[in-house]
Amino acid sequence: MKKSDFNYELPKELIAQHPLEDRSSSRLLYVNKESGDLKHLHFRDIVEFLKPGDCLVLNNTKVLPARLYGRREDTGAVVEVLLLRRRELMLWEVLVKPGKKARPGMKLVFGEGELRAEVVDIVEEGNRLIRFDCDGVFEEVLDRIGQMPLPPYITEKLEDQSRYQTVYAKEEGSSAAPTAGLHFTPQLLEQVKEMGVKICYVTLHVGLGTFRPVKEENILDHHMHTEWYEITPESAEMINSTKEEGGRVICVGTTSVRTIESAAEPDEKIGYRVKAQSGDTSIFIYPGYEFKIPNGLITNFHLPESTLIMLVSALAGREHILHAYEEAVKERYRFFSFGDAMLIL
Repeated sequence: MKKSDFNYELPKELIAQHPLEDRSSSRLLYVNKESGDLKHLHFRDIVEFLKPGDCLVLNNTKVLPARLYGRREDTGAVVEVLLLRRRELMLWEVLVKPGKKARPGMKLVFGEGELRAEVVDIVEEGNRLIRFDCDGVFEEVLDRIGQMPLPPYITEKLEDQSRYQTVYAKEEGSSAAPTAGLHFTPQLLEQVKEMGVKICYVTLHVGLGTFRPVKEENILDHHMHTEWYEITPESAEMINSTKEEGGRVICVGTTSVRTIESAAEPDEKIGYRVKAQSGDTSIFIYPGYEFKIPNGLITNFHLPESTLIMLVSALAGREHILHAYEEAVKERYRFFSFGDAMLIL
């Protein structure tokens, strides 16, 4: 299977640069995963497709203001640091720009000097391990001087930082937002609950590997990034009881899919169940993959040749997805993080 099998033409002006004022007013493209039939709707119309007894699985990760601009202590040269993954309390795996001179022992200063750091190691893919030191609580200092790490295809400034968080974001640790959830408002979630639909939360801290292009033409040669996830006993029970009672498990976002599929284990009664656990996952889902837990997916439109368009193609079929994307381009849907959504059922 080649990465070029997942390419499509996207006019640059369809890449959304700003979120809509009303989260739930974005457009929604419904894709029937069996027939490939399409319907054009708005996100709030999602309630028409949900039934009592269904379970929505949402990723409650919270994006850190993970982009820091500082300077080298010795030369004063400007340096950009992007937090990727916490290794210990004050030890982080990061991306440094410019990176070549960021060698162990290099010291950095951020803000007015209230945050300091030293490069301690170079790890895989050229990332650095940096040990921070600060006056006060690290997270509070980060809130003051850090910036939201918007994806590289968003080139305009985000005025309201909270618009790059879901309304249910809780567990801090992501370098990027689980963007399918950005369309939900508290009112829409309440409406869904009142319908008798269960809402359960899992956590997967989204890494920047999400935006890394697939470089190898044979997708099986692609090295998948690793992300940390957690499923609580309460959430596992909610998902498993939904399956036992014949309800549908519908994931909000590809991160929720990867989380629950990483924790699926065989079960005599329902085929597969979700195990309550935490750990790292580098699961790579592409066509031919047999899904164990989810019946449906709410997702945004993804980059050409990305691992995410491969995942949605595994669920609905590559031809159906490429046809849906072609239709979305023709109908001038908005693409990527601040763009419109797709419902696959």
